[in-house]
Amino acid sequence: MPLFKILAKHCNLKVFYTWGEKGAGAKYDPDFKKVISWDLPLLANYDYEFLINSAKDPGSHHYRGIVNPDLAKKITAFHPDAILVYGWAYQSHLSAMRYFKGKIPIWFRGDSTLIDEQKGFKGLFRRSFLRWVYKHGDLAFFVGTANKAYFKKFGLKENQLVFAPHAIDNDRFAINRKAEVDLLRKKLNVIADDILILFAGKLEAKKNPELLLNAFKALKLKKIHLLFVGNGELEAILKSKAKTADKTTLTTTNLHFIDFQNQTQMPLIYQACDLFCLPSQGPGETWGLAVNEAMAASKAILISNKVGCAADLVKNGVNGYIFESNNGKDLNDKLNLLVKNKTVLANMGKKSSGIIKNWRIEIQAAAILKELNN
Repeated sequence: MPLFKILAKHCNLKVFYTWGEKGAGAKYDPDFKKVISWDLPLLANYDYEFLINSAKDPGSHHYRGIVNPDLAKKITAFHPDAILVYGWAYQSHLSAMRYFKGKIPIWFRGDSTLIDEQKGFKGLFRRSFLRWVYKHGDLAFFVGTANKAYFKKFGLKENQLVFAPHAIDNDRFAINRKAEVDLLRKKLNVIADDILILFAGKLEAKKNPELLLNAFKALKLKKIHLLFVGNGELEAILKSKAKTADKTTLTTTNLHFIDFQNQTQMPLIYQACDLFCLPSQGPGETWGLAVNEAMAASKAILISNKVGCAADLVKNGVNGYIFESNNGKDLNDKLNLLVKNKTVLANMGKKSSGIIKNWRIEIQAAAILKELNN
């Protein structure tokens, strides 16, 4: 939405929502195990249209979940100078790329990487198929280093690749909410000198929160706290493990769980912590926009090398550390380095704030507009 607002000020933009009108409403999220309705206005200040989605099982969770019989007709009627497609892995999206190839420039936006690349016959088939897919695109806006390598492997040339950084609304996460932060830390019984480590996201195997919990328990330090924000399939397991904490060194009061928090509350959550950790093992952690959010809130970062943004956003010893995915010892070692000094964490957070200034929605919009105006 922030991107569309900027683009709409500088060009005649129309967004076609292929999922259909139901896609914008409240939906049950099976991972969070609750109905989710975003608490920010997502349809303001730009032109859009909800298309009819005739899929039997509508949604973005599978290829046949987006079927729009009138997509080509609607696009043609708009007379665009370029078509920007978000993701090819839906029937209508791939059909549109094929239909308009050679008629209207096809621009592509995705964040896939080679981090979880398949081996063997399946890998060979996928590589051949993806080369065919991307032949239908004229240009791709890559989000970062790993994403660019992915596009190049599957046939796109250097002159077809334009950097448009993966970004969030940095300003929204940077607005000072100290009074609310103080109240939250007080509620959690985290005093000023204590260090609070945050995991925010779905409690699922892909993100590997158990590895972080085990590393935290191994710290055996009373002035360190760990907060899990979110819900998911591993919630019961994590809470059970929390109850078995060694009471001679680490009490369960150092471990905290908060349910899924909506968009307006997340800046407060990030600002309340001292260190943000994303220990993902994948597959499918193509970027990790939560890292952008935490950095915009001026926080130190600890992430695994399976997180797609690692190569671009985290500088070892500068604004945090990258550890080897699923390597408990490496995570323990890096965690011990980081929690030694709260002042060092604060300085790393300032470095994060400086780094993330180069990863803004405004830069992403400028890259798209530059191509449009060429």
